[in-house]
Amino acid sequence: MIATCRSTRHSDATADEMVKKLKKAGIKCPNPEGRPQCDWIIVDAGEIIVHLFRQEIRELYALEKLWEVSFDSSQTKLA
Repeated sequence: MIATCRSTRHSDATADEMVKKLKKAGIKCPNPEGRPQCDWIIVDAGEIIVHLFRQEIRELYALEKLWEVSFDSSQTKLA
């Protein structure tokens, strides 16, 4: 899951809230990675990894492009 946060403070607070709710639901997750800068925070919820970005950092890394796949066989390349 990829999300954009308004500021480093927003991403830090969002990560904290996610961890609290995951623990309440019985899902153990390690402390979020990416602190204290909070430009890009990763919350590992087991089968789901949550990426919380500031807008500029999200645009810089553009993780969505990693999963872009063309279903046109002439454009599909195998690794």
